[in-house]
Amino acid sequence: MAHPCQRCGACCAHFRVAFHWSEAEAFLGGTVPPELAETLDPHRLVMRGTQASQPRCAALHGTVGEAVSCGIYERRPSVCREVVPSWESGAPSLQCDKARLAHGLQLLTPEDWLDPPGAETPPLPQSA
Repeated sequence: MAHPCQRCGACCAHFRVAFHWSEAEAFLGGTVPPELAETLDPHRLVMRGTQASQPRCAALHGTVGEAVSCGIYERRPSVCREVVPSWESGAPSLQCDKARLAHGLQLLTPEDWLDPPGAETPPLPQSA
């Protein structure tokens, strides 16, 4: 089953992604590529494209609502790591819901986290 976020991307094309500048400083252990960030204020950077009137993160690849991926997924800022999709952990997410509605997408439901009908269930391990 593909993760519902890989069919969405709405949060990456709706919110400003601001984070502490140290997350883009390799000598401090930062992993965010500095070329994909720009200065917001003396203490924060933003992902390029997320301050626009119609935000879209420069690291987002694909079409929102169809198929997307993050070009820097393993190196994304902490604020991106903290985003929780609705119902992934058993509860709705106002942030997820707001972004999806802004892009005309249906809200996620608990059923979005179940295997699709007809999907094969892997066999249970056999005891020796």
